[in-house]
Amino acid sequence: MERKRILSGMRSTGRLHLGNLHGALGNWIELQNDGRYDCFYFVADWHALTSEYTNTEPIRENIREMVIDWMSAGLDPAKSTLFIQSAIKEHAELFLILSMITPLPWLERNPTYKEMKAELADRDLSTFGFLGYPVLQAADILMYKAFGVPVGIDQLPHVELTREIARRFNFLYREVFPVPEPLLAHVPKLLGIDGRKMSKSYDNAIYLSDRGDVLKKKVEAMFTDPQRKTKKDPGDPEICNVFSFHRIYSSPAEVESISRDCPAAQVGCVECKKRLLARLEEKLAPMHERQDFYRSRPEDVQAVIDDGSLRARRIARVTMEEVRAAVMI
Repeated sequence: MERKRILSGMRSTGRLHLGNLHGALGNWIELQNDGRYDCFYFVADWHALTSEYTNTEPIRENIREMVIDWMSAGLDPAKSTLFIQSAIKEHAELFLILSMITPLPWLERNPTYKEMKAELADRDLSTFGFLGYPVLQAADILMYKAFGVPVGIDQLPHVELTREIARRFNFLYREVFPVPEPLLAHVPKLLGIDGRKMSKSYDNAIYLSDRGDVLKKKVEAMFTDPQRKTKKDPGDPEICNVFSFHRIYSSPAEVESISRDCPAAQVGCVECKKRLLARLEEKLAPMHERQDFYRSRPEDVQAVIDDGSLRARRIARVTMEEVRAAVMI
């Protein structure tokens, strides 16, 4: 049976955190290991420019670190194609062509546009690149004629816009692009240490590379039940950010124990955080070992990037030949 192709990417704006792991990367790994899919995952360095255009120096180093984090978490270059967006210049050409047929109101009503502008209020995002990034995103997906795009429910508008652009191109010219399907993933509730959305911009993230005192200090600083002032006060695990991490990283028995003891004031927040730290250290230790391994072998990491980009480029060239023939340019 021919495997269905899926595609997704991440912006190279910094180190990956636990929110990235559970919001996207973990799902990528499951799809890779499922055996039914031909997986393409790319570092979206051009997309990083939409918000980091005044500070481009870290982007190149972030590319290598992102690929290292991917492989350390479980992406296997023997099973998935890992590549760099800017290494495939055809993405820019398809973006240009698609931008010619994309109505402006489609971009202006994109809900993520306003959300990101609010989240990154310290930067000037009143640029064509930022407004038009969903068109580049559509080019990324359609270039590989992806059957599906793994996303969380909050990213559904992105895929729907890509679907609309694909339909419009096929209507105006001829059938070139399959209309991709969103592959919805369950994204567990995992907030930053201050209780807000985990984000590099908010400086509240626990990174995949955090260890030792760095990890310890972040766990100690995590917000808990805001109504619990002392250990003698009963707590409510359901509104405690630390408990949401326990649901993911602790055993069912430990989760049940905390659920029982916290409302009865039998376990304090300090103890609860100590337990969480132990579980995080236990789960992240193998990943840290693999990070150290890959960082000591930069040539091997580059070889993975080069090989994946070569595989992606072969497909992109064929797609663009079809696109040019359809548009007659």
